[in-house]
Amino acid sequence: MNEQTTSRKIVHIDMDAFYASVEQRDDPNLRGRPVVVAWKGKRSVVCAASYEARRFGVRSAMPAISAERLCPEAIFVPPDFARYKEASRGAREIFHRHTDLIEPLSLDEAYLDVTQNKTDLPTATRVAKAIRQQIREELNLTASAGVAPNKFLAKIASDWRKPDGLFVIQPHEVQQFLLPLPVGRIPGVGKVTESRMRAIGIHTVGDLYHLELTDLENHFGNYGIRLYQLARGIDHNLVVANRMSKSISAEDTFQVDIPLAETEQQIRRLAEKVWRASRENARGAKTVVLKLKTKEFHSLTRSVTPSAPPSSCNELTTIALSLRERVELGPQQLFRLVGIGLCNFQLDVESPLFENGDAALNAEAAVLSI
Repeated sequence: MNEQTTSRKIVHIDMDAFYASVEQRDDPNLRGRPVVVAWKGKRSVVCAASYEARRFGVRSAMPAISAERLCPEAIFVPPDFARYKEASRGAREIFHRHTDLIEPLSLDEAYLDVTQNKTDLPTATRVAKAIRQQIREELNLTASAGVAPNKFLAKIASDWRKPDGLFVIQPHEVQQFLLPLPVGRIPGVGKVTESRMRAIGIHTVGDLYHLELTDLENHFGNYGIRLYQLARGIDHNLVVANRMSKSISAEDTFQVDIPLAETEQQIRRLAEKVWRASRENARGAKTVVLKLKTKEFHSLTRSVTPSAPPSSCNELTTIALSLRERVELGPQQLFRLVGIGLCNFQLDVESPLFENGDAALNAEAAVLSI
């Protein structure tokens, strides 16, 4: 293992209950109360929940009607993404004071490689403390941070002392920290995979650690190789600044199920939204996608790759509407959702890219002060 691989210092920053915290910051009447960021209604889902609401079991992505049932005292606030993006930009500006190696995952979450930091702070832990303090003082928000030798470990660490917490995993502590963890703490191990693991006697990371690589490959295919590495704290992925997103999309769930013929207004509105997002990043998308979900929750997509990328919002809208004509479920079929997407981007090298990513190092190595 080379020296460069063993000396990386990664910080994962995760804003606490971000959308709900912005709402509570901007409206003093909401502070200390259970806030649910969502439109009320049978079709709405929860975008975010304050920690006061989470105590009742309210979680992101659950139906709003379920959140209302779990927490009758909840205050529902419609999302205001313009304000959330502004707060996210403020956090990004703070990150850039310390490093330019920033890989955002969403508005409220990012990886930072601070192996070499711009403020000459001696450790990554000091950098994380400074960032959290600046977020608190300048944005009046809180963030949790994880500090570790790679992205996989930093991601786990940032969740360890939420909210408003900081947790550090030193390289020599990796195995002691990892082995007792439930396998469900590994990013990417969902409920289905976790159930498959339990069926063969894998409950903890330590159980994974003691299996041979060939056994993991037999059970999980190529993902078994990744599990073998993660059980040893190994993650060679790099923090990649300016990683291009693979797609841009927007979708809308209707208040009442409607036939396909009545979706034109929504398609036009979504096409405008997607076009604005794609223009902000000055990239041409070769493929246009129409997504639909039926009343019975069946999803279907139609896509086309024209000879040239759409050159205007009108052209994108025309293509999206033409895709609608390729749906042959009959006029009696009702739909609950429509979405428009752009993908297969061609790169304009002089233009900024969407930022996103994944990365880090092998942590079974030399001790360094992070």
